[in-house]
Amino acid sequence: YMGAYKNATNSQESFRISATGTIPNLDAHHRIVKKLKLQGVPYEIHKNTCFIKGMFSSKLEVAKFLGAKIRTVSKIRGTIKAPSGDGGSFRATMEDKAKMSDIVFLNTWTEVKPETFYNPICSLLYENKENFLSMKNSATLKKQRGWSKPAKTDSEYGQPIVRGVRKFAKLRIPRAIQGSLPYKSKPKQEAAKSKRQKERERKRAIVMSKEEKQVKLLLQELGTLKNFRKARDRELKLKALAKKAKIDAPIQAARLAKAREKEKVPTAWPLV
Repeated sequence: YMGAYKNATNSQESFRISATGTIPNLDAHHRIVKKLKLQGVPYEIHKNTCFIKGMFSSKLEVAKFLGAKIRTVSKIRGTIKAPSGDGGSFRATMEDKAKMSDIVFLNTWTEVKPETFYNPICSLLYENKENFLSMKNSATLKKQRGWSKPAKTDSEYGQPIVRGVRKFAKLRIPRAIQGSLPYKSKPKQEAAKSKRQKERERKRAIVMSKEEKQVKLLLQELGTLKNFRKARDRELKLKALAKKAKIDAPIQAARLAKAREKEKVPTAWPLV
């Protein structure tokens, strides 16, 4: 087990652990990586083939990620197959047909090379260690002198993705299916309206007077009362039918038994 912290002075009241980890093996040629998420957008879509742009900047970058797994916002997975064009676009195979409004993601890793610094401290080997002054790190100097931390553009988040309003195409029913549809569902031939008529219909407002509002409210109350009475009558009718069936059950059973006895008695006797 390994822990890392910034300061190790005896005069410090508290300390903060910067990193922790385990050592699986001792190797001088280690690599430090961090997560990286690349995103692109499709610009041409076929059945299970999709052409994506905006994720890479050249064919060389695409060649390094051939066979990598990608996915869309709608959870459709795919694989990078081959570069397409010179701007970093590529061809990918998806498990289902993607949409033009999807965003394609590629989760990968990028190598981080930390700055190497070696400063051997030999003063702690002396007997008098009270006057020992260690070198201050950059965080301590920035805090004492009030310096701001330099911003790294690579570590900052990009601009928020603004997605426009999606416009769906109108439903088009083939003529072969229109003949089998009922008249209510068939598309009607309506006269084309001008832009002024559409604007007038959109802005037209219905303002009811006080009497009209009272009439509308009264009709709504009457309709509610009618529906309540119909539901109550239906419930009472079902209860009456169930009660009558319960009373008629022994009578029907007796009639059925009598009919079976008549079937057993022969209607004509054979001649001797």
